[in-house]
Amino acid sequence: MKKRLIACGVCLWTAFCMLEARNEKPAVYKDAKAPTEKRVEDLLLRMTMEEKVLQLSQYVAGRNTNANNIGEEVKNIPAEIGALLYYSTSPRLRNNIQKKAMEESRLGIPVLFGHDVIHGFRTVYPISIAQACSWNPALVEKACAMVAKEARLAGLDWTFSPMIDVARDPRWGRVSEGYGEDPYTNGVFAVASVKGYQGNNLADGEHIAACLKHYIGYGASEAGRDYVYTEISPQTLWDTYMLPYEMGVKAGAATLMSGFHDISGVPASANHYTMREVLKGRWRHDGFVVSDWGSIVQLISQGAAEDLKEASEKAIMAGVDMDMMSRGYDKYLKELVGEGKVPMEIVDDAVRRILRLKFRLGLFENPYIRETTEKERFLQPEDIKIAEKLAEESFVLLKNKEKRLPLAADTKVAVIGPLGKNRWNLLGSWTAHGKDGDVVGIYDGLKLELKDPSQLLYAKGCDFDGKDESGFAEAVAMAGKADVILLCLGEKRNWSGENASRASIALPKIQEKLAMELKKIGKPIVLILSNGRPLELCRLEPLCDAIVEIWQPGIAGGKPLAGILTGRINPSGKLPITFPYATGQIPIYYNRRQSARPHQGKYQDLTIEPLYEFGHGLSYTTFEYGDLKASATQLKRGDKLSVEVAVTNTGDRDGAETVHWFITDPYSTITRPVKELKYFEKQTIRAGETRTFRFEVDLLRDLGFIDGDGKRFLEKGTYYVQVKDKKVKLELID
Repeated sequence: MKKRLIACGVCLWTAFCMLEARNEKPAVYKDAKAPTEKRVEDLLLRMTMEEKVLQLSQYVAGRNTNANNIGEEVKNIPAEIGALLYYSTSPRLRNNIQKKAMEESRLGIPVLFGHDVIHGFRTVYPISIAQACSWNPALVEKACAMVAKEARLAGLDWTFSPMIDVARDPRWGRVSEGYGEDPYTNGVFAVASVKGYQGNNLADGEHIAACLKHYIGYGASEAGRDYVYTEISPQTLWDTYMLPYEMGVKAGAATLMSGFHDISGVPASANHYTMREVLKGRWRHDGFVVSDWGSIVQLISQGAAEDLKEASEKAIMAGVDMDMMSRGYDKYLKELVGEGKVPMEIVDDAVRRILRLKFRLGLFENPYIRETTEKERFLQPEDIKIAEKLAEESFVLLKNKEKRLPLAADTKVAVIGPLGKNRWNLLGSWTAHGKDGDVVGIYDGLKLELKDPSQLLYAKGCDFDGKDESGFAEAVAMAGKADVILLCLGEKRNWSGENASRASIALPKIQEKLAMELKKIGKPIVLILSNGRPLELCRLEPLCDAIVEIWQPGIAGGKPLAGILTGRINPSGKLPITFPYATGQIPIYYNRRQSARPHQGKYQDLTIEPLYEFGHGLSYTTFEYGDLKASATQLKRGDKLSVEVAVTNTGDRDGAETVHWFITDPYSTITRPVKELKYFEKQTIRAGETRTFRFEVDLLRDLGFIDGDGKRFLEKGTYYVQVKDKKVKLELID
């Protein structure tokens, strides 16, 4: 009788639950036709606190690449996790993890898979500082679209790129990851990268979410040392560091990453002003902020929090929505809400932002990816062509004494130096899944380019560093048999990038000594530099007849370089960052403010001039600039203004020229840099042809300035528009 009563009770309870299920409102979040915001709100209302907290957490997966361990990898990941740093390229592992989230979690919320795809996934293209030398944002956009496709096919939905930290200290290793010293330049390439990564539809299966980093001011790291304190005034924050992020946010960047550093006493990952007030308030960014790896727990080291619980409280209250690998949110957020230290609406806002991106990526409708082969996903011919073209346009001809380059057709070349046959270090840092076997080395490229293999000789000479000079004799012997020495020097790939600060930006003495030994035999030296930062070249430059900066060019490596050396390609790259004459000049950058005594305050033991200035870069042809022509020289607020300059190719080769347009405001309520880049344009000009370059000036945006609270203003007075040594004077009379 008792068993019968229990059975009846179970039946009644089951019937009651089924009736409740019928009466329950439909799950709007599962309706692909419903508006995104309604889906977000519907799902948010259904979530428990535990589910919300896990959505705000990011773990790691994919490091155990053994196929036999896929089950173990999946087992260790909570079904409700919000995001994963995904190290694998296996669609199968990714799908198995996603299957667990979709089928074993109560609500079936898909996981977001992210990774550091900085300048290529498998098809690696040039590092970011090199990309900026191209002054071709449209080409960078194509490269980012290419890498987005490779990454999405391998299982990623999200990249921690672009890095748009304005960087003026080349001792800082991460200068390699950004676009140089100028705010506007970083902003333009931020926009190009976001458009390339994200496309017009994040749910199309070929694009991924971008992440602007490191918000904000990380490039100001004191003395170029990573993770350290930065002293940034409100004025400098706005007139130097904010612009690229504002441009990237307005371009639709899905996410941002908070930095490791401390900004004038308030760490970036606990900075309410930059994240809540500016990013989410003024700019109305509706995506989310992820911490950098462990930057929440590092608030303890910075002296901003006593323990991980307090660090988690400060981070989420300031606006960090997702915790990358500090494991503080999943451990303490529920407790912090219960204690009233973190309002529930703050948690809900963060969860809402993460869900919004997942819906926009189409993950609820298409949580799985097609399991293709590596051959189908990577190194497609059209992608390699983009990488080659970007490398070609990023190489900078720094010096070409007496037109040593291009080489004559019958020139015998001795390739000498630690980078001559090295492929691995041409990839640069943050190479994702790039392999040295994919790289065309410097020697390889020349071998493909030169018709006669007897024209090519080789000797390593020395290693990147150390004191071993035993290879010098062979190098000198090989150089003696050649017409020209191609000296291939530079940095290892891990000498730049994160945690790669250097007290001196000179190359190791062994490399300089090799150059000095080769100089003694009297043969012309063409120096090929591969590096991730500007270098101190004051001892090397006088030894060389020509210098080509190829940075860390990725898989294309030596192929476009060979084209430049032989003259098949006309170099067009120009520097986005200053090359100091010596390390002791740092910081040195073009858009400095004027000195109180311009004729004094100079070094007593060193020139104040850089070796190569911002915008420097030579061509095999010559360009002649006409006078600037303004549509008006007296202006009132609201007027339209355009300025033009005619540029003629006066040489005998076709070539591409980049025109940089600068603004100068000699007198302002807030003192301004001596000149500020406001626009640039690159055009190919045929030999003998004249092309017109035009700058459409927005008076408030381009002539105006910004104060320490981010307010833009425009004052009456004199302004100049400048291109090279050409200027036109403007008067704002009202």
